[in-house]
Amino acid sequence: MTVKRMLQWLRGETVLCVAWVLALVTAVLVPPDAQYIDYVDLHTLGMLFALMAVMGGLQRQGLFFRLGRAMLARTHTTRQLEAVLILLPFFVSMAVTNDVALITFVPFALEVLALAGQTQRGVPVVVMQTIAANLGSMATPIGNPQNLYLYSCYEMNLGSFFATVLPYAGACLVLLAVFLMVRPSQSLEVPQVSGEVRPLSGARVAAYGVLFALCLGGVAKAVPLYVLCPLVLVVVLMADKQVLLHVDYALLATFVGFFLFVGNLGRIPALTALFQSLIQGQEVLCGVVASQIISNVPAALLLSGFTDNGAGLLLGVNLGGLGTLIASMASLISYKYIARTFPEKKGTYLGQFTALNVAFLAVLLVLWLILG
Repeated sequence: MTVKRMLQWLRGETVLCVAWVLALVTAVLVPPDAQYIDYVDLHTLGMLFALMAVMGGLQRQGLFFRLGRAMLARTHTTRQLEAVLILLPFFVSMAVTNDVALITFVPFALEVLALAGQTQRGVPVVVMQTIAANLGSMATPIGNPQNLYLYSCYEMNLGSFFATVLPYAGACLVLLAVFLMVRPSQSLEVPQVSGEVRPLSGARVAAYGVLFALCLGGVAKAVPLYVLCPLVLVVVLMADKQVLLHVDYALLATFVGFFLFVGNLGRIPALTALFQSLIQGQEVLCGVVASQIISNVPAALLLSGFTDNGAGLLLGVNLGGLGTLIASMASLISYKYIARTFPEKKGTYLGQFTALNVAFLAVLLVLWLILG
């Protein structure tokens, strides 16, 4: 790769560059040692790789194309289409995590919108899918990594957990409905798709389906990562090795950079002392603010050592998934799909993403103040 092409590639991977600059800067303050190995969440990285490979295989089989065409045949307005595309990740994320929901439904949405001749709706739909997945996932203990961790760390029961999060998940559903109602809608005609559809291999789709089910087991840690990842790699190599060329390795590297950055932050005494003095009695606000800087999963891990108020921290880091692009690492998944599909719209996406996230966060914080 020439220097020019390398620079062009780096310009297209802004978030990756930022992650590693932050990691390198904090490495000056915390020199590399054996503890660096513990920073990296191998389970998250392995799950992302497995899911991207499986979903890439299904997409290359034309499954999304066929599902999209079937959906179009039953959808009569653009509002109905957007509602389906946005609410799917909201509800599915409750069972399969926000990361899985976005990996599954963002490419699906882009495929369906292209079929419907509505690519101009791609940016707002993906923004809302990301918000929907991040907030829908807060509704269950298995919906996202921070919920699993805090539910276990504070030995919560289901009653207290649901009492903490369900009012806000319900409010998010209302906000999504309001967004859909104010969006301009028009009749949708099923397009006549030209060209031949790639023949569908039932055996490959079945194999990918089994792998996807195993991935869900991996999310719940019922299937060990050391079994899942090699199995996915072997099956993909046998079924369609070209799939591995479409895995977003830059996204995996971005996660590694952020893991290193957050790990180093937790070892800076001045910073930990600051958190100790600020968090007591302000768990919700601290969770929201910390999430904007280091994302909500690391914020949950970092702040849990300084408070006994698990419910407040749970709410704070879940609401904190709204805001900046890195407030929830799952949001990077959507950004990457947009950057690859519509590179000229990256700025537009970031603008709409930030504006809508801040609006949702503001409304939910007002609700928190009202509920006391």
